[in-house]
Amino acid sequence: MGDPGSAGRRSRSATPERAADREPDPYDVARTIVLRQLTMAPRSRKQLEDKLRAKGCADEVAETVLDRMSEVGLIDDQAFAGMVVRSQQATRGLGRRGIAQELRRKGVDDELIREQLDGIDDEAERDRAMELARKKMRTLQGLEYVVQQRRLAGMLARKGYSPSLVMSVVREVLQEDQVQTDD
Repeated sequence: MGDPGSAGRRSRSATPERAADREPDPYDVARTIVLRQLTMAPRSRKQLEDKLRAKGCADEVAETVLDRMSEVGLIDDQAFAGMVVRSQQATRGLGRRGIAQELRRKGVDDELIREQLDGIDDEAERDRAMELARKKMRTLQGLEYVVQQRRLAGMLARKGYSPSLVMSVVREVLQEDQVQTDD
């Protein structure tokens, strides 16, 4: 009859397929990839789609997993865009165009970008541009006026501030500097 301790156990060779031989569930694989990505840093849906595609996940699997993650609130492009706007303004001092470019690069929808940019306070943006220009001006002491003007304008333009705001801020900062040097 066999070994009494083996009652109810199957031999390994008797199982139709071993766990190591089974293909992993593609939905579990996709979920794991998404959760790892979200653990590292917030991501847009597009960034997660791109990552799943790069890892070889089928489009239908990726779509299903991302839809489910959106339903439970793990993926929220609106919250993601808001976070990017706040962090880019605070840490990098980006203007509206710079923020829009960063959001597009991260795969955020244009309509959502417009919504987020509409929420930026004009006065706060101007204050941030003034702060950046004053800080830069400290490094430009002793240079010719036109060089200072060009460097300030270039720095603000690269950060995505509008041309009218750039010229206004540069003019004001250079006037402030002129008054201080005259004293």
